[in-house]
Amino acid sequence: MKINNLGYLIKEGFHGIFLHGFMSFAAICVTIACLLIVGSFSILAYNLDVMVEKLNQTSEIMVYIDSSLSDAEARSVGTKINQLDNVQNSVFVTREEALEKFVNDHDNNAAFNGVQAQDLRHRYVVTLEDNTLMKQTDNQLKSIPGVAKTNAAYELAEGFTTIQNVLNVASIALIAMLLVISLLIISNTIKLAMYDRKDEIAIMKMVGATNSFIRLPFIVEGFTLGMIGAILAFGLEWVLYDALVERINSVDALRLFDFVPFTGDLLIPMLATFGAAGLFVGIVGSWTSIRKFMDV
Repeated sequence: MKINNLGYLIKEGFHGIFLHGFMSFAAICVTIACLLIVGSFSILAYNLDVMVEKLNQTSEIMVYIDSSLSDAEARSVGTKINQLDNVQNSVFVTREEALEKFVNDHDNNAAFNGVQAQDLRHRYVVTLEDNTLMKQTDNQLKSIPGVAKTNAAYELAEGFTTIQNVLNVASIALIAMLLVISLLIISNTIKLAMYDRKDEIAIMKMVGATNSFIRLPFIVEGFTLGMIGAILAFGLEWVLYDALVERINSVDALRLFDFVPFTGDLLIPMLATFGAAGLFVGIVGSWTSIRKFMDV
C-alpha cells in the first residue's frame, strides 16, 4: 500500500468518527461503562487481597520461655528462634513488659492486684514469613531448648489463607467473564455502526476497492474510539476511586479499611490495563464487526 493511500485511509478513519457522531458517541459510552465495571471490580479485588494479606501477617506465634532461665539465657533463645527459615521477626517481651501490657489492655488495675512480674514468663512474639507453614514452624519452636510452650492460632492463619485463595480464584473468573461480556457489548455496538454504513461499504466494493482499503479506516476508527473510551474511563476511575476512598476514610474513624492509594501500586497497572483493553476492544471489535459486510 502506498504511503499517500495510507495517509488518506487514516484520515478517513478519523473523519468517520465525526461523520457518524451518534454511533461513535454510543461506542465510547459503552466502552467507558464496560471498562469502569471491570476496572472497579479489579481494584476492589486487589484491595481485598491486600487487606486479607495484612490480616494474615498479624497472625503471630507466642513463644513462652522456661521460667528457670535467667534474663540473659532467655534473651539468648531469641538467636535460635531467628535462625529458623520461616521466622521473619521475633520481639523479646520481658515479664515486666508483659504485666504492664496486661494492665493497660484491660484498663483495670484492681484485677491484677497481687500479681507480680515474677509470676509471668519471658516471651517472644514471633512473626512468620509464610503463615501457611505456621504448624511446621510451631513444632520447630517447641523443640528449641529453653522454650516452655507456644501459642499459635493455626485455624486463624488457615482461615485467612483460604479466604485469600477463594478471593483470587473468584476475582480471576469474574474479571475474565466481565472482559468477555464487555468485548461482546462493544463489538455489537460497533457492529451497529457498521450496519449504518453498509451501503457505503457496498459501493466501495462495487468500484473495486480491496478489502484492506475498506477495512483500514474502520480499524483506525475502532482504535481511536477504543482509546478515547479507555482514557476517559481511566480518568473517571481515578476520580471516583479517590472520592470514594476519601469518603470512606472520613467516616471510618477506626481505620478498619486500608485502601491502596491510586497513585501508588494501582496507577501503572491500571493505566496499562485500560490502555490494552481499549486497544483490544477497539481493533478486534471493529475487525470482527466489519467481516460480515465485506461479502457483497
